[in-house]
This record gives sequence, structure tokens and C-alpha cells, in this order.
Amino acid sequence: MSKHLLLLISLLTYGSLHAQVLLKTPSESIPVTKNITKEASSVNFIAMGDWGRNGADHQKQVAQQMGITAADVKAQFIISTGDNFYPSGVISEHDPLFKYSFEDIYTAFSLQWDWYPVLGNHDYKSNPDAQVAYSKISRRWKMPSRYYAKKFPINGDLNNQVLIAFIDTNPLIPEFYKNAEYGPNVKGQDTTQQKRWLVKVLSDTDPSIRWKIVVGHHPMYTGGSRTDGYDTKAIRSSLKPVFDRYGVDVYLTGHEHSLQYIQPAGKTHHFISGAASEKTPVKLIDDAQMVASVYGFMLFSISKDLIRIQTINDEGEIIYNTIIKK
Repeated sequence: MSKHLLLLISLLTYGSLHAQVLLKTPSESIPVTKNITKEASSVNFIAMGDWGRNGADHQKQVAQQMGITAADVKAQFIISTGDNFYPSGVISEHDPLFKYSFEDIYTAFSLQWDWYPVLGNHDYKSNPDAQVAYSKISRRWKMPSRYYAKKFPINGDLNNQVLIAFIDTNPLIPEFYKNAEYGPNVKGQDTTQQKRWLVKVLSDTDPSIRWKIVVGHHPMYTGGSRTDGYDTKAIRSSLKPVFDRYGVDVYLTGHEHSLQYIQPAGKTHHFISGAASEKTPVKLIDDAQMVASVYGFMLFSISKDLIRIQTINDEGEIIYNTIIKK
């Protein structure tokens, strides 16, 4: 515990005195910098989550830094890991929260490219399909259905692509079916159909696929408050066998209002980016490489042979920088 406290003290220079950044390997602590590491011949995207609060609780500050980062690396798109609209989702594609929590907040020109969201549990409290319908109104909001997939060329090269499956984790949690708020919108979902679809997507034998990424809202492992939560256990039970069988490289989620990198045994690297407008405490669990209770987001830079992930706080400081090699 004393080692963690010393590490925390050494990292207080990363912004707020209330920041909490814990590393499995203290030697990986990096000097404070706002200089993004750029990867040549890569596809770049920002990953953020748990954000829609009409600009409150650092949402505007994080949005500003997202714009600066996206402009710096010429990010091609943004991924939202869910809980897009607090406190209770949206009621229709014309809900004013689309304007107040999205359009009026993420105004930087560098953020006017495609956004690929998934649904969180708060999005399920009203009308999840309203977010699907908003895709027909907004040029940048790209949610064709509650779950979907897309291949992204690496640096425009169709012979080297990233396959990303955007899934709906809410129906995969049995307890939600009895929940008064989530239940009405999960009961009509066919979990077997979604998992068959996911298997089909991940078993794609296209030789151009260099990396496989799955994006969902609920994590499989976490150093936040839900380490042993029913939702965390349900997702692990439901999806881990599929990820192991089809060699998923990255599982990217939100739900926990923190920034985390967890590397359990196996091929899949787990990243949590759910701190775009709220932060909550973290702890250094087994297999966690980095956990941070800070406002911020992640930048993914994917090239043919590596993925670089940089964790950036609301002041534009890079608090963690790591790579995954092929």
C-alpha cells in the first residue's frame, strides 16, 4: 500500500490534487507532457465515454482537449463507449439533449467527423432506438442499429484494416430484465441473435484484417467500484469465451468513470474510457497496468504492426502511453 501511496504522490503533478493514477510498474511513470506521440501510417481515433451532462462536471473541458488532440493527430473518427445522455437517455431523435449535450459541446472542427457510439445502461432508461434514429438527422452520428460493425483501412490501405464490432452489452446482463428502468427496453432484445452475429463478424477470414476490436459499454474487468459487480461478471461470462476463440485484440468499454488498462491472461487487452464528464475512485487490481481517477479520454493510433494508446486528461496532459505489438 505504501508503494501505491508514494506513486500517487509522484503523480499529483498530473493536474488536480484529487487525481488518482496508479501503475502496476512505477518505472513506467512518464514525465508530464502535452506532446502527443505520433505514429506514421496509422488510423487515429479518440475513445471517450459516459459524457452527456449538458456540459457539466468537466464535460466542456474534456471536449476542448479532445478537439485539440483530434486536430493534432488528424483523428479520423470518435468512439463513444456509452452512457451518452444522462441521467436517463433521450426520448426521441428530436430530444433537446442531442443539442445541449452533444452538438453544443463538441464544437471543434476536428470533432466534426464520424462518431460511432454504443448504448450504455443510462441510455436504456428512455428510448435506445432514438439514438439509432438520430443517425438520420446528424451527419456525424453513426449508429445504424443497436449493434453494428465496420472495417477501417489503416492509413487508407484496404489491404490492412481494423475490424471494429460495436455491441450492445445491456441485454447480456440477466439482472437488467428485472430492473424497472432497464427492463422494458432489454426484454425485446434477442441476445442469441446478437451473439451469433458477433461470432460471424469476428470469424471473418478476410486476410486484410490486422486487428480485431470490440466496443461495448460494460467492462469485463475493472479496478473501479464494479470489480465484483453482477454486470462485470455477466459480461465476462458471456463474452470472454467468444473473445478467446476468435482472437479479439482489444475490448474497449466505459461504464466506470475512470481510465483503465487491464491485461489479464490471453490475447485481449482491456481498456476502459468512461471519464469524459465524471471521475470516480479506482484501485490497482490484479492484471491492471494502469488505473486513473481523472477526467479525460484515450487516443488510439493503429498501424499495421502496433497499437499505441495514450491516456489524456482534461488539461491535455498525457498520463499514460503504451503500445500493443502484433
